Amino acid sequence: MGVDGSEDSVRAAAWAVAEVGHRSAPLRLVIVNDDPARADYAEKAVQKAAAKCRAQAPHLNIDAEAVSGHPVEELLRRSAEAQLVVLGKRGQGGFTDALLGGVSSAVATHASCPVVVVRKGVPTTVGPVVAGVDGSESSLAALRFAFEEAAGRAAELVVMQVWREEGLLAVPLPPFDRAKVQREIERALAEQTAFLREEFPKVRTREVAQRGHPVSALADAGRDAQLLVVGHRGRGGFDGLYLGSVAAGVLHHAPCPVAVVRSAEAAVS
Repeated sequence: MGVDGSEDSVRAAAWAVAEVGHRSAPLRLVIVNDDPARADYAEKAVQKAAAKCRAQAPHLNIDAEAVSGHPVEELLRRSAEAQLVVLGKRGQGGFTDALLGGVSSAVATHASCPVVVVRKGVPTTVGPVVAGVDGSESSLAALRFAFEEAAGRAAELVVMQVWREEGLLAVPLPPFDRAKVQREIERALAEQTAFLREEFPKVRTREVAQRGHPVSALADAGRDAQLLVVGHRGRGGFDGLYLGSVAAGVLHHAPCPVAVVRSAEAAVS
């Protein structure tokens, strides 16, 4: 959990505490200080966040540290040894020139492990987990992550594949062909989820193939969601459906926490 002393990062830390409960894993809070003059502030800020987390869940293993370095570089380095990195969206604390808004976007798109960005506001603990997929390696990794999250939360999983004609052809499709594409995407979506539905039989799963703008549709679905999961740098069978740009879009617009998951191949590149 990367913190910066802001209320947004403290709120994200509270989300991370709940997530740790699902995973039975330790939680490490880290503040990365790139200015020696702010060392005292950094230490106080991370210890204050840790105290709130321990008060929320005294039974959990929670530690905290202030380290020197570049925030993005240090968090990316640590992501290689983590199950998950959690960040606030637009943190503004004592580090006004190292806002977690910029840090979160950079870490989410380059980390070795999944990254969850918690936006401003109090995340809901009810509602479904929503996964946006496109058939790519990254989105399949995101789909597995979403199944695991839904299982841990005993939540419904909504798997969405959103398509638009601009991503398929240069000209609009006539209604008959549009219906044909819709059926094909519904079939592909069912194939993507089939083996994971067998692996996670207790997860209630609903599949949605929808024509529209991917960012808009996923952000709208996130209004009632506990978590929205997307892949990064996805390239599926439908040219133009790149979850790299979709991931960036939902990070800015989704009202719920957003998990960005890279494929194993992308994570080491």
